[in-house]
Amino acid sequence: MDHFTGAHDVATILQPDIPVALNRPHLVRAAARFFVSRFPGDILYAVKANPSPWVLQALWDEGVRMFDVASVNECALVRGLFPQAELAFMHPVKSRQAIARAYREHGVRIFALDTLDELEKIRAATDGAQDLTLVVRLRVSNDMAGLKLEAKFGTFGAEAETLLRATRQAARTMGVSFHVGSQCMDPRAWRTAMREASDLLVQAAVVVDIVDVGGGFPSRYPGMNPPPMQTFIDEIERVFDAMPVPMNCRLWAEPGRALVAEATSILARVDLVKGDALYLNDGSYGNLFDATHVKWRYPVRLVRTDGAAPSARVKGFRIYGPTCDSMDTAEGPFELPVDIREGDYVEFGMLGAYGVAMATRFNGYGESLDVSVAEMPCASMFPPVAAPVAAGAVRGGTPLKQR
Repeated sequence: MDHFTGAHDVATILQPDIPVALNRPHLVRAAARFFVSRFPGDILYAVKANPSPWVLQALWDEGVRMFDVASVNECALVRGLFPQAELAFMHPVKSRQAIARAYREHGVRIFALDTLDELEKIRAATDGAQDLTLVVRLRVSNDMAGLKLEAKFGTFGAEAETLLRATRQAARTMGVSFHVGSQCMDPRAWRTAMREASDLLVQAAVVVDIVDVGGGFPSRYPGMNPPPMQTFIDEIERVFDAMPVPMNCRLWAEPGRALVAEATSILARVDLVKGDALYLNDGSYGNLFDATHVKWRYPVRLVRTDGAAPSARVKGFRIYGPTCDSMDTAEGPFELPVDIREGDYVEFGMLGAYGVAMATRFNGYGESLDVSVAEMPCASMFPPVAAPVAAGAVRGGTPLKQR
């Protein structure tokens, strides 16, 4: 990737006709360093959040050796980069073919499940392999999450007890996992979930080798200001120490968003201004999926390349993407200068997670350019780090403002 000081340099020098992902590998490394050094267990990166090779390399460089994969393609991606990585197929529902390929072609030995049918599929697809680690996905409350995920996966109640016993009999190594929901703002969510898991283990009378507290660790977005990340880790460690598990039980976590959200912003060009609507060359079928469908308000700023100072007055705009689909809309409102015009650029911060990973090729759009920048995007959940110097850059930058 070419390296720049910041968004203004990218827009001025390149005059890009397609959206640009402004990547900050040093921020991925900082987040990974924090989790690896402070979490009292193993970190599995949830590849779905951002599968870019530069992300995976930055994580590996900081000691992340386990990866939460959800497809055979993700297995192949990580295994191709890091032959020694430990892969965990944590999607609770997989085809028999996917299980067999993951096991035989990519060396996967860790599989998640949430039904007896899935347990039978895993055993059959691996020919009753004796070297499996099976992790039962439990359903827990998502009441404290910004994006609830409890409806699709997870077992609970009497069915969970039955599945826990059956899995214990089938697996040499067994664990339990759960997900408190994406962008979980309160550390107490993990306390509640871990106590629910403890009750089920006691009721089922099984001993587990692994407790996987899943993902959900938050990032900072406008209007979302979670407590310090260390608070979440401290709460998990306290509750884990009290769980009815053996002393050698392993503790896992699967952060995705928290590791990469801060590391990328998206630079999109304004192609038309119509009243309070901005028509951009990026949208819901590109890098702005969460801004449109999840309706989160990302930090934004105007980037202008002709030297004219923008108005100090701002107003709320909605965003339309480049496709012909009217659903390609983000209501916002996104506060930007009132005199924003065609040819200006808008930088959307905090899109390292579920930005480029969600882009499609609908209507022939979806292409993005990758560059790296030194500029810091906004407030961080992690200790400050020194940004690399941008060789050859001609202008500095300023942080994105959270409005």
